[in-house]
Amino acid sequence: MHRLTNEHLTVVLLDPVADRERFGVRYCTGGYIFQVEDGDGPLLSGPTYPASFNWFDGQGIPDSFAQSPLRDPAAPGSQALILGVGLCDTARREVIEYCTWKVAHLDGAYSYITRQAFDDFGVLLERSVSLDGRVVRSRTRVSNTGKAQIPLRWFPHPFYPVPAGDDLCALPGPVTVSGTTTYSVGSTGYLRCSDLSARQAVPVGCNCDGPLTVLQRHPRLGMVAAAFSFAAGHVLVWGNENTFSFEPYLERTVGPGMELKWSVEYHF
Repeated sequence: MHRLTNEHLTVVLLDPVADRERFGVRYCTGGYIFQVEDGDGPLLSGPTYPASFNWFDGQGIPDSFAQSPLRDPAAPGSQALILGVGLCDTARREVIEYCTWKVAHLDGAYSYITRQAFDDFGVLLERSVSLDGRVVRSRTRVSNTGKAQIPLRWFPHPFYPVPAGDDLCALPGPVTVSGTTTYSVGSTGYLRCSDLSARQAVPVGCNCDGPLTVLQRHPRLGMVAAAFSFAAGHVLVWGNENTFSFEPYLERTVGPGMELKWSVEYHF
């Protein structure tokens, strides 16, 4: 594992090679934030944390390109390129060949760079994670080096411990929850859930006109925040007895010769 440390926090990152037993086809293998700790212990959780770990559920702050696997729609078979993971069999949910990362540690940050190619797809993927005070910054750049367009669908999955009170998180208003669900919006504007053990994945409407900022209740710190450089196409929320998470989706198409970059700040 890789570590970034200052007087306030330690950020634990998975090593793309040494920690390969923790990876599958779902989460990006470079820049995977596995845990953030302060002097009193861990600040992040996970669906099965701390009892166990599996690659699908994950823990900490993983992120994923897996919902937009790259393949020729006219070609038979289930092989596809998943950004940040490698060549995968999506039917079997198995990695055939992991991508190779160039990893560097410089000036309080880890950087991860990989080149991936499959059929007419070509991608240069650059990730970095840095620590500044109590802020963890994650940056991503996707450059299309191939002939085909890249339909990109990316989301982070920050897993927070369940707070003590009713309030979970605050999204830019107005916030709406449609349909029959255990989630609702309280009088304070915060999202609430009457039964996290129901394990519902629920779309939440919010003001997506500008870069997204989310305030999250935390059982030990009181309040933490996440600031995204993009306007989310949509937001899902999910939780269980161990954790609560919001998932803002970045959905774009990156043409040949073009690039897309974005960043997230996690404030602890």
